[in-house]
Amino acid sequence: MAQELKSLDKEKLKQYWSYNIKLTTFTMIVWFQVTYVAIIFTPQLNNIVIFGFPFGYYMGAQGSLIIFVILIFNYAFKMNKADKDYGVEEEEE
Repeated sequence: MAQELKSLDKEKLKQYWSYNIKLTTFTMIVWFQVTYVAIIFTPQLNNIVIFGFPFGYYMGAQGSLIIFVILIFNYAFKMNKADKDYGVEEEEE
């Protein structure tokens, strides 16, 4: 595997790393907003009612967990695609 990575173009690896950093940054920004910013605006969010529950409560109890799972699947899907596009995917056994 190490030999294969050495044969890859350094510019392509640089682009791959740049894509990885951008995707990770996006994921962490969304995570931070859902985790911390939603708490700051809980009194305002509670004025919105979804399925009979205040939105602030819903985000704490269910919404944030759903968003976290979506973030995980989004990151995994996009990184698997990037691995193939940049030629650094792992071989399946």
